[in-house]
Amino acid sequence: MSSYVATDFGDTLAARIAAEHRAIAGRWLQRLTELVPVDKNEVFPTEALLDQIPELIREMARYLRAPEEQAIAANTAVIAKAQELGQLRHSQRASVHQVTQEYRILGSILTTFVREETERITLQVSPSECIRVLQRLNDCVGLLLQTTLDTFVGQYLGEVEQHAKRLESFNRLISHELRQPLGTLQYAVALMKTAEGLEDATRRARVIGVIDRNVTRLIDLTRKLESLSRARAGSADPAERQAVELMSVAGEAARQLREMAEPRGVEIRVVPDPCSFVLDVARLELIFINLMSNAIKYSDPSKAERFVEVSVVRPVTDRECTVIVRDNGIGIAVESVNAVFKQFFRAHVDRDDELGVDGAGLGLSIVADCVQAIGGQISVESTVGSGTEFRVVLPQPTTESGPV
Repeated sequence: MSSYVATDFGDTLAARIAAEHRAIAGRWLQRLTELVPVDKNEVFPTEALLDQIPELIREMARYLRAPEEQAIAANTAVIAKAQELGQLRHSQRASVHQVTQEYRILGSILTTFVREETERITLQVSPSECIRVLQRLNDCVGLLLQTTLDTFVGQYLGEVEQHAKRLESFNRLISHELRQPLGTLQYAVALMKTAEGLEDATRRARVIGVIDRNVTRLIDLTRKLESLSRARAGSADPAERQAVELMSVAGEAARQLREMAEPRGVEIRVVPDPCSFVLDVARLELIFINLMSNAIKYSDPSKAERFVEVSVVRPVTDRECTVIVRDNGIGIAVESVNAVFKQFFRAHVDRDDELGVDGAGLGLSIVADCVQAIGGQISVESTVGSGTEFRVVLPQPTTESGPV
């Protein structure tokens, strides 16, 4: 490394900041651990970012040496590091106040460093020169703060825009789902009010059947919306988690669905297993009910034997467990598999009349939300004509001493 001969106070300080950039970064990290509400290792969680912070300080030193007219904004490396910090703090759900405080701390540390170096060196420094150097450092910190905040706020604005679009789409789809049965009900009620509608017993029975089916459809839609709201209410309160045998919950879900399965000739198989986990039982039951009812609805009428089977893959460790729900139904086309967990998506809407089914396309969306809420993962594999298999990986909550 080539030696540097200081010619003025700014150059001397720049050389000292460059030489002590890791120590200065260490001071900043130490102060941030007292401010940032995450684990110490998460303040700068990756080795790349942890290495970039000292480099950020060194880039500031280079800027201090640069001509007055050269702006720190021209240094793309520094700006990129500030942007990455903004993305990190957004992912950690920090506040604008916290990010602002982080840079105030950095400014305070640099000011202290300048004071210490001013007292240590023997150069005669005029007040105006000292103020000039501090102003350049403050300008640098201010720009980095603005860049980080712009990135941080931009991430949130992007999320808000996405949520707004999803809400608008959700409202349109709900309106569509409600409009058809309500319109049918309105027509049926008007028909029942006429003498012709009341006197003809066959016609009256047919109209009553239409009313019954559409009321049932509206009730089902309301229940699914309620389930969706509950699934998305956030993580379960610890009081709602219980130690349960997974297959016991699956068995209760199977009991509730038996009346739905029998007319379709679908056998519900729950493979006995004593595997017990601590989790939100209500959400687990919603997972089982929606996966199993989906399998029943889309069973293959051309097959003599139709089934849906729930089993457990015994965990290698006590940290997680995999539940498998598989069937030999009509299957899902390859191009539709990745979309099955989206709200209102229905892979077989063109076969509703043939299979005698309808729905809002919310069941698997509810499953995905429930799995996410309990910290699990879900995947699906399917072959048209052979059937579908869902795998739900459930985590075991732990305490400091081990599994609950």
